Amino acid sequence: MIPIHELLNRIRWDRDFGKAEFVISYYDRQTGENLQVPFVELSFSEEDHFGFTLIDRDGGVHHIPYHRVREVLRDGERIWHRKT
Repeated sequence: MIPIHELLNRIRWDRDFGKAEFVISYYDRQTGENLQVPFVELSFSEEDHFGFTLIDRDGGVHHIPYHRVREVLRDGERIWHRKT
């Protein structure tokens, strides 16, 4: 299976592949649940090779390490998941 950082880079940089609607599911340590967020809400820093940042609905900034990503959906279909 492709490493998560490579899949996220493909979504970001491959125009044909990235035209779809993507949702990222990640493990939230505070709630103990997997949360889903649209890919368009994520931001990536060129200096950070270990995760991404998102801003929640309350304006809180969260850094999500790649190892907490649990699955990726493309147009509602799971295309990647972390084996547990």
